[in-house]
Amino acid sequence: MQVPTWVWLTTLGVIALVIALDFYLVARNPRDPSFRESLVSVSVYVGLAVLFGFGVTLLAGPDYGGQFFAGWITEYSLSVDNLFVFLLIMSRFAVPRQYRQKVLIVGVVIALVLRAAFIAVGAQAISRFDWLFYVFGAFLVFTAWKLLRQDDSDEPEFKENAALRAVKRVVPTAPGYDGARLTTVLDGRRVVTPMLIVMVAVGTTDLLFAVDSIPAIFGLTRETYLVLTANAFALMGLRQLFFLLGGLLDRLVHLGKGLAVILAFIGVKLILEALHHHGVGWAPEIPILLSLGIILAVLLVTTVASLMTSSRAPTETAEPDGSDT
Repeated sequence: MQVPTWVWLTTLGVIALVIALDFYLVARNPRDPSFRESLVSVSVYVGLAVLFGFGVTLLAGPDYGGQFFAGWITEYSLSVDNLFVFLLIMSRFAVPRQYRQKVLIVGVVIALVLRAAFIAVGAQAISRFDWLFYVFGAFLVFTAWKLLRQDDSDEPEFKENAALRAVKRVVPTAPGYDGARLTTVLDGRRVVTPMLIVMVAVGTTDLLFAVDSIPAIFGLTRETYLVLTANAFALMGLRQLFFLLGGLLDRLVHLGKGLAVILAFIGVKLILEALHHHGVGWAPEIPILLSLGIILAVLLVTTVASLMTSSRAPTETAEPDGSDT
């Protein structure tokens, strides 16, 4: 897939413009968005991603279009796991609800820049050392195995990473918020507010999730342009998804198992295709449309099973309380 320089520059410019417009709208009127507003926003970003995918299909062919859709859906699904941790970060730092949108959008920008660097390094490494696909495949299978071993009721944990600890240690920080400001004056000197710390926490914590998701998407497409754009569309829609799902996050009780199955499938796909590339006759190449179908099927089954399990839970726990009336 040959992507001219002007296409790269145009794509990056449009992504930057969309993020800047989003940030302007959030900064102009900070608030806790309603369900309807979040639904419209998510629909817009999903619609943009679908239009982009159709554009890739028309201009580059259905195979590349399928690669984008598979990569975008996988990244978007894996990003739901991020939301659990983002919610913990917001709660831990007691972020006022009206400023959570600003925290998320700045955190997403940080995450996107870090992922872009990660993708660039990964693409160069893969082009020079194709044996890395065996490493990526084994790593994804191992990650899936760890996810499957977790109990569905296990609560996600937030641990401060090295970048966050460095910022808190080096930069003087105010004990409380000053509206949505990143810095304030305390005892005559300029200090940062917890708002900046939270943004760093969100942005750098996302990079930990990228350790799983970037190898996964390279298992679906080796085109750096598609890897980057799929990640961009997934991250740009993450803020709206955070507010849309809201309380539904707790109801997706089997999400971890579904994501584990997807990661295991992509890991096996990576290993098989690497074997096929190195001349092993029995190792098949799995078509991208089949991969896309499996990913969608797993997500559908996982979501339905989660909602069915969650809908039964209140009935089962409510029975003892009925005796008091």
